[in-house]
Amino acid sequence: MRIIDRRNFIKTSALTGIGAFAAPQLINGMNYIVTDPLTGKRFVTLCIMIRTTPWEVSRDVKLHPRDEYDFHTLDYARSLREAFAKNNPDGRLTWGFTLNALEDQRDHFREIRDYVVQCKETFGDEVSYFPGYFPAMYLPRERVNKEMTEAIQIISDFVGNGYRPKAIMGGFLSADSLQYLAEKEKIHTAHAVIWSQHAIDGGGADGSVSYPFYPSTEHFCKPAQGKNDFIDCVNLDGWTMDFICARRSGATGHEITGFNSRRGIGPIETYKGWGLDLGHREVMHTMAIHFDKGFELNGFGWTTNIWEAQLLHEFGSDFICSAMEMWVSDTKKRWPDTQFVTFGEFGELYRAQFASNEKMNYRFFERGSGLGDSYNNLEIKWFMNKEFRLATLRDWHFNTPEKIIDFTRYDLPAHEPADPNPSSPQKDWSLMNRINQKGSRPQDIPVLLSELTDDELNLIAKYYTDFKL
Repeated sequence: MRIIDRRNFIKTSALTGIGAFAAPQLINGMNYIVTDPLTGKRFVTLCIMIRTTPWEVSRDVKLHPRDEYDFHTLDYARSLREAFAKNNPDGRLTWGFTLNALEDQRDHFREIRDYVVQCKETFGDEVSYFPGYFPAMYLPRERVNKEMTEAIQIISDFVGNGYRPKAIMGGFLSADSLQYLAEKEKIHTAHAVIWSQHAIDGGGADGSVSYPFYPSTEHFCKPAQGKNDFIDCVNLDGWTMDFICARRSGATGHEITGFNSRRGIGPIETYKGWGLDLGHREVMHTMAIHFDKGFELNGFGWTTNIWEAQLLHEFGSDFICSAMEMWVSDTKKRWPDTQFVTFGEFGELYRAQFASNEKMNYRFFERGSGLGDSYNNLEIKWFMNKEFRLATLRDWHFNTPEKIIDFTRYDLPAHEPADPNPSSPQKDWSLMNRINQKGSRPQDIPVLLSELTDDELNLIAKYYTDFKL
C-alpha cells in the first residue's frame, strides 16, 4: 500500500497487525494520494441472474420445477438495468446466466441475451455463467468443470468478437473447479462462496473470509497458506451480510420477530421481507459497515449483491425497480466516490494489488441497526487474515465482556466432501474447527480470550496486539 500525505503523517490504528491494511487510516478531508488500485476507494459488485427455474444446478438438475419463462421478459430486464443506471450512469454490472438460460431458444431468453450484448457494448457490462448457486453440492467436480467450459463457449459465441467473461458466478465452487478455471480457462475471479450461508436454501458452507482471498487447494473456504496450495483465482462473496444477523444459522419465524441469517443488502431478505422503508434502512446500515468504519480499518470498502431478474414478476416490477433505484441512488449520494464495477473488474483490481494472501488482514466493526434481528445492543468485531478468522461479541449497552464466537483456523488441514450426485447431494461444505459462529456443534460455546490455549493466543498475537478498535 502506498499513501502519500501532503500535510500529516497518518497515525496508525490502535489495533496493529502485519497486514497491508493495518497501519494507514484514511481520514475524511485529508489530502492524500493513493496509487494502489483498491486503496482509498469504495466498490460495489452487482449481478443480475437470469434463469429458467429456481435453484438450477444443471440442464437436468433443477431443485424446483417451476418454469420461469413468463418471469423473464425483455421489459423486466431493461427496467431493472434502467433503475440501476438512473443516478449511476457510469455503473457496470454482471449478468449471470444459468446453462438453461444460455441455451433456451424461446423468445424471452433470446431477447434478453441480445439485450445483454447491447449492455456489454454500451455500458461495459459483463456477461457470465451462473450455475445456480449450488453446483459443488449436487454434481461431481468433473461435470461442473465440463459445463463451465460449455457455458463459456456459448457466451463467447453469442457475444462475439472473441469475448470471454473475466469472472464466473459460481455460487459455491469446489477448490478443484477454481483451479480448473484458473489453469484451463485462464479465468482468475469467481463468485465461489456465499459467506455465512448455513442450514438455509439448497446448500451452505460457512467458514470462509468475507472479503476477497486466494483459495487453497484443500478447501474453497480456506485461504491458501503458501505456494504449495495456492489457486490463482480470487474468491468473491455474492451478498454482503449484516454481521449480527449472519452469526445465526438458517432462518426462522416471522419476517420481523424471527431471525434470518441472510439479512444484509440482499433484496429478498430486506426489501421483500420488510418493505421499502425498513428494508432500505437495513440495506444502508449494512453498506455503512463497509463504507464507513470498514473503509477506515481496511483502506478500501467493498459490498456485493445479486438480484434475480424473476423478482420483478414475483413481487412487482414497480416495487423491485424502486428498491434498486433507492439502493443505488442513496449509495451514490452518501458515498459519491462509489464505483459500481463488474465482478471480473473487481477481481482484476484485487489481483493487481495483491499477488497472494500474505498481506490480507481484514477487520470489521458493527453495532446492530436495531431492526429485526440486528439487535442494537450487540457489538460484533471480525478479524480475518490468512491463518484464521475470529469474531467477538458483546452487549455494549450493559458493557459485558467480549466473548469469542468464532475462531476458524486456516493453518490446520482442511478437506472438502467427496463428489456428490443429484440423488444424494452433500449440502454442507462448511469449514469448521475450533469455534464456529453458528453454534451448531457442542464445542461452539463462546469463550473469553483468556480461555484460549497458549498456542491459540500466540497465533492471534502474530497479527493483533489487542482487540480494541
